[in-house]
Amino acid sequence: MTGVEFDPDLAALMREGPVTRIRLPHGEGWAWLVSRHADVRTVTNDPRLSRRAVAGSDVTRLAPHFIPVDGAVGFEDPPDHTRLRRAVAPAFTSGGVERLRERAGAMLDELVDGVLRDGPPADLVARVLAPFPLAVVCELMGVPAEDRPAMHEWTSLILSSAEGAGRSERARNAMCGHFERLLAERHGTGGEDVIGLLSAAVADGEITGAEAVGLALLIQIGGEAVTNNTGNMAYLLLTRAELMDRLRREPGVRATAVDELLRWIPHRNGVGLCRIATEDLTVGGRRIRRGEAVYVSYLAANRDPEVFSDPDGIALDRSPNPHVAFGYGPHYCVGALLARLETELLFAALVDRFPGMRLAVPEDELRWRPGALIRGPEGLPVVW
Repeated sequence: MTGVEFDPDLAALMREGPVTRIRLPHGEGWAWLVSRHADVRTVTNDPRLSRRAVAGSDVTRLAPHFIPVDGAVGFEDPPDHTRLRRAVAPAFTSGGVERLRERAGAMLDELVDGVLRDGPPADLVARVLAPFPLAVVCELMGVPAEDRPAMHEWTSLILSSAEGAGRSERARNAMCGHFERLLAERHGTGGEDVIGLLSAAVADGEITGAEAVGLALLIQIGGEAVTNNTGNMAYLLLTRAELMDRLRREPGVRATAVDELLRWIPHRNGVGLCRIATEDLTVGGRRIRRGEAVYVSYLAANRDPEVFSDPDGIALDRSPNPHVAFGYGPHYCVGALLARLETELLFAALVDRFPGMRLAVPEDELRWRPGALIRGPEGLPVVW
C-alpha cells in the first residue's frame, strides 16, 4: 500500500458504523473506534475521556510501546496539559513561527540550490524533504547542528514498528538523555527557542525536568512528520500532472491546496493515542462504559461525506475545509502553524524551481517506509 492509499480496513470500519470495536497488534483487550467527523470532535473535547488515565495501562495499540515518557503532554489532561503547553507556547504563536520564516526560507533555498547545482537525477526525500524539516525543527528547538543526524536516526527508530520494541525504546531513552543534557546546559538561561523556554520554565518551578524532557521529545518527533506528509504531497504532484499544472497556473490556489492535501492524504498508519472513559457515556449512539478505551480516526473524519462533498476526490480550492489533520480540542497539534509554514515553503520550491520535474523511475518502483507509524516514501528520484 502506498502512502496515499486509504486503508481498506479503516474504510470497512467506516462502513460498519460511526463507532466500532477494534483490536490492535500490541497491548491487551479491545477498544472503540470513532470515525465520524462530528463524533471525533466531540470525543476530543470531552473531559470524561481522559488521556491521563491511559498511563500505566496496557491498552490495545499499534506501537510496540508508548512513545511518551511519564508526565509527557500527550498523556495529560487539563489543567496539567494546559500548564505544560503554556511553557512552550511562545515558540508556536504566529509571531514565533513567523520569526523562523526568513531563516527557514534561507535553509530551503540552500538545499534547493545544491540540488540544482548538482543537476538531475536527485532524490527529493534525501536532498530536500528530509533535511529541511529536520533543520527547521532543530532550529526551533535549539538543537546544535552537530546533533541533528542523531536526532533524525532516533526519530526514525521511535516511529517505526518494524524495528522492534527494544530498538525503539532504546532510541527513545537516548533522545531523552540527550535532551536532559541540553536542558542542563541551558538551565535558567532562557531564550526564544524551545530548549530555552523549557529550561526557564523548569528554573521557575512551572514544570519539572521530566516534563520538560517529555515535551521536547514529542515536539522533536512531531517536527519530522513534515518529511512524510510533504513526501506524499510531492508524490501526488508527480503522478497527477493536472494538480501540478494547476498550482503553476494559479498560485492563488496554493493556500487552499495545502489544506486539501492535508485533509486527503492518510498520513498515518492506524490510529493515534487513545483515551479512557472515566464514566459511562454515549457516543454516536453506542454506550461506552467507564474504563473502556476509545480511539478517534482523524483520517476517517477527513473523509466524512456528511462534511466533505466528494470526500475521496481532491478539490484544490475546497473552502471551507474543516479538516482535522492536526487534531482537535486540547490536544490540537502545537506545531500546526510551523508545519503549515514549512509545507507552504516546500510547495513553492517544488512548483516554481523545478520546471518539468518528473519521476526518474517508474511509479511502481517507489518504496514506502515499512512499519512506519507515519507514512511516507523512502525516496522520490526525480529529473527536470
